[in-house]
Amino acid sequence: MREEEVLHEMYDLITPNKQEMFDRIAQDRTRHLTVVLENVYQEHNASAILRTCDCFGVQDLYVIEKNFRYEVKRDIALGAGRWVDIHDFNSGEQPDRDCISSLKEKGYKIVSTSPHATSRTIHDLDLSQPIALVFGTERRGISDEMKELSDEFVRIPMYGFTESFNVSVAAAITLNVLRERLEQSQIDWKLKEDERTALKLQWCRKILRGGDALEDAIRTRLFEKE
Repeated sequence: MREEEVLHEMYDLITPNKQEMFDRIAQDRTRHLTVVLENVYQEHNASAILRTCDCFGVQDLYVIEKNFRYEVKRDIALGAGRWVDIHDFNSGEQPDRDCISSLKEKGYKIVSTSPHATSRTIHDLDLSQPIALVFGTERRGISDEMKELSDEFVRIPMYGFTESFNVSVAAAITLNVLRERLEQSQIDWKLKEDERTALKLQWCRKILRGGDALEDAIRTRLFEKE
C-alpha cells in the first residue's frame, strides 16, 4: 500500500486551500539544516527561534533542557509549533550528549555559533554535509560541554562595538544566509518525495479532529482492498 493513497484519502477531508498550502510548503522543507537550542530558557527568544525555523523551512528543532524548561509563547510562535517537529532532550544525566549523539548518528555535522569563532563565518561554512546549528544562552553562549562536542564553530560577521546579537536575531540571520546559499547551490537539500508525503500526512492529522483515528480507518479500509 502506497502512502500516496493514504494522503489522497486524507486530502479529501481537508479544503483545497489547505491541500495547495501543504504541497507548496512541503516542497521547500529541509532537514539538511536543523537547529539545536542549548538551555535557551528565555521564552521570548525560544519561541521566536521556533517561528524562524518554520519561516525558513527548517523542519526540526532540537531542544536540550539540561537546566531550564522550554516553553513556547503562543503569541510569538504564531502556531509554528504545529508545523515544526520539536525534539526534546530533557532526561538522563547528559541530555546534551544524548542529543548530539542522536544528530551525529543521522549524519549531521555539529556547528556551534560563537562570536569568538575565528575559523569560518556563515558565508563560508561548508554546507555539503547536513548541518546542526547550535545556539546557546543569551549571556553565556554554548556550554563548555557543547564546545567539546562540536565539530566546528561559526560566527556572524559584526562591525560594531556590541559583542554579540540577541540569540533569536542570530538564529534568524544565520538561517537566512544559509538558506539562500542552499538555494543557490547544487546540493540536494530538500526533502525526498516519501519524506514530503509523510510530512503532509502528519500535517493533515494535526488539523483534522480525530486525525489519528481517521488515518487508521483509511489505512484499514485500503488494506482490506488489497
